[in-house]
Amino acid sequence: MTDDLTRQRREAAMRELTEQRDNYRKKEGISKGRRGLLIVNTGKGKGKTTAALGLMLRAHGRGLKVKMFQFLKHDTAKFGEHRTLDMLEIPYQGLGDGWTWRSKDLENSAEMAAHGWALAREAIEGGEYDLIVLDEFTYPLKYGWVAWPDVEAVLKARDPRMHVVITGRDAIPELVALADTVSEIQPVKHAYEQGIGGQQGIEY
Repeated sequence: MTDDLTRQRREAAMRELTEQRDNYRKKEGISKGRRGLLIVNTGKGKGKTTAALGLMLRAHGRGLKVKMFQFLKHDTAKFGEHRTLDMLEIPYQGLGDGWTWRSKDLENSAEMAAHGWALAREAIEGGEYDLIVLDEFTYPLKYGWVAWPDVEAVLKARDPRMHVVITGRDAIPELVALADTVSEIQPVKHAYEQGIGGQQGIEY
């Protein structure tokens, strides 16, 4: 049994989809072959790291060599994604000391971020990987813990086939300008606002 609202939606969608199909033209001038992309997942909504992990899985499935550097999570964290990456033998490194709002020593947090960037920079310059994720890297850039000119130079000089994904809130304008693809995830609703805490397998 179909209600009136569902029927109306279906009819409108079929008209729209038919028009889209009939008017579709493949855009001219699209490059072929592999070209390394700089992808930024930012915004206040949930799902930035999750989306990056999805790209890692897709790339891994295509035989690309991938690695994740996490700038807030510590090196002993064993969240759900870490357990899966371990099973798939995908390398990752925790470079931080937890969330900044819990840090007892922000100077140490800044030093850890700078050290983390040195490790990530080495991996980018080494050219061993096809896709590198810099998870929560927008924060060291926003806080001035890592100098943007240095990051920009490394990203521009990387292997032209290497993909780099950067996640986190409040991406600085310079990063947005340099990126090839930027997704801003904005919240509409979140379970936490209803008094529901983080769920194992969903948040961690």
